[in-house]
Amino acid sequence: MPARADRCDDLAGQLKGQIDGIRVGQTAAGTIYLAHPNAREITLGCSGKNFSNQLFAKADRKASPAFLDLIAGAAAIIFTLPKDDMLKGATRCVKRTGLIHGDDVSIRYRRLDMRCTRTKTESSITISRSLDQ
Repeated sequence: MPARADRCDDLAGQLKGQIDGIRVGQTAAGTIYLAHPNAREITLGCSGKNFSNQLFAKADRKASPAFLDLIAGAAAIIFTLPKDDMLKGATRCVKRTGLIHGDDVSIRYRRLDMRCTRTKTESSITISRSLDQ
């Protein structure tokens, strides 16, 4: 399915072109590794069995506004939705991790699945769109 891979490479190129400081690394098993100073780890997952695209990012336990801004910008490009909306969704997801909801929170926002997890040292967010959306 080379067409899908190309689409993914295009997305990575768009991210690189539109977000300052993002670097595109290697691709492995449908995942393109990206790098940015505001994230410990950031990857773009391409069409899997049950999602069309997936953005995964990891940061320090307390996600910084710069990290959330990076995620919102990347998600806006990947899922073609307004950045403001993506920032709102990502912030809501990250803020819910903690005492009341526990360290693993999943929300649906603008037809996207957002999952935020937190450990003692880091927090991560995964944003994906199911294939049935």
